[in-house]
Amino acid sequence: MTAPERIAAWFARLSAVEMALILAVVAQTLFMLNLGQPAKLMFDETHYVPAARDLFAMAGPSNVEHPPFGKWLIGLSMALFGDNPGGWRVLSTVAGTATVLAIYAIALGLFRDVRTAATAGLLTLLNQLVFIQARIAMLDVYMGAFLMAGLALVIHAHAGERPARRALIGAGVCLGLAVASKWAAIPYVAAVCAGFLWIRWRSGGRGWPGISTTSGLACLGLVSLAAYFATFTPTLFYAREPLSLFGLIPHQFRMLALQSQPLAPHNYMSDWWDWPLILRPIWYLYEPVDGVMRGVLLVGNPAIMWGGLIAVAACLWAGVRHGAAPLLLVAGLYLFALGVWIVIPKQIGFYYYYYLPALFLSLALAGSFHHYALRRLPAAFLAVSAALFVYFFPILSAAALPDDQAFLHWMWFSTWL
Repeated sequence: MTAPERIAAWFARLSAVEMALILAVVAQTLFMLNLGQPAKLMFDETHYVPAARDLFAMAGPSNVEHPPFGKWLIGLSMALFGDNPGGWRVLSTVAGTATVLAIYAIALGLFRDVRTAATAGLLTLLNQLVFIQARIAMLDVYMGAFLMAGLALVIHAHAGERPARRALIGAGVCLGLAVASKWAAIPYVAAVCAGFLWIRWRSGGRGWPGISTTSGLACLGLVSLAAYFATFTPTLFYAREPLSLFGLIPHQFRMLALQSQPLAPHNYMSDWWDWPLILRPIWYLYEPVDGVMRGVLLVGNPAIMWGGLIAVAACLWAGVRHGAAPLLLVAGLYLFALGVWIVIPKQIGFYYYYYLPALFLSLALAGSFHHYALRRLPAAFLAVSAALFVYFFPILSAAALPDDQAFLHWMWFSTWL
């Protein structure tokens, strides 16, 4: 037996828990590499890090267009690990690792195969968007981690692997915390509740054993709402301009007004149809830091971003043609996640809005490999994805670049400039 065959055989013997532990260690180690670079605020950290300082110190409201919870977590990260570039971002890396594990858990619940779930987890790790968002003090990685954890709990509860009531309560808490991190998670909470009702109706009340439709809906909807508003508790005790209990609801309308106000055109603005094709990635940073040129380009892994679109089509085909419900669900999640940005009233879009839809591409790819019994393709696809990740790594990780024109090496299209 060759060395690769022995490694493959060893991986095949791993239990679901053992594989999850390996994924967690690999993801957390990768996300922590050179985390202190760039040694300065980059992109939207300029908004969220100062706001986190104010909120965690209970000084007063800051960056009020977004809920406080994600910024509070950034503040907690600074309190635990220091108010420095690494300290701003440590809990973001934990959220990134949690996202990888949640995708792994979703795939395991849907496809009942450890290797398929591991493929989904590894593709999530390599999709590049997760790597970058896990290494910056922004809100999206926290939103994504809680949202995917909520979906994983709902799926495993439906399979009867966990007591349904406790799992659905946990899912409701996670969904509420996702919204409390960033409002972009709101449509997903509505979709989960609607999906719960639809599946209960279609199955004649089966699914989520031991729990009634009313109780299940309360666990998902009312618990998420309670979790969301609970995160505003610190705002009642600010030293400056504290909210009151009666002011919480008017404050939500204030947030809505701020988020829907007209925005000036931006150099990196893009439309939803640009994102799947990677037509307009975003330079989070490109400037000298510590005496050397460094860059961070938010760009998806081309193999996963483009190959994932084929996989979504394959999942749709299998779901409609062969009644493969897990594949139809995965394709539906991707289309829903992208569709949200088609109908949402935003005058200006940015590539990082694609963060959540892109997460479902890993599930589509892994599910397609599993359904169509493509035995050798997953390893080959992972190898290509890993090679592209290594190729882009210098401008994903703010590594030292030789000169100010080094970025040209990675510019595949003129729209990437």
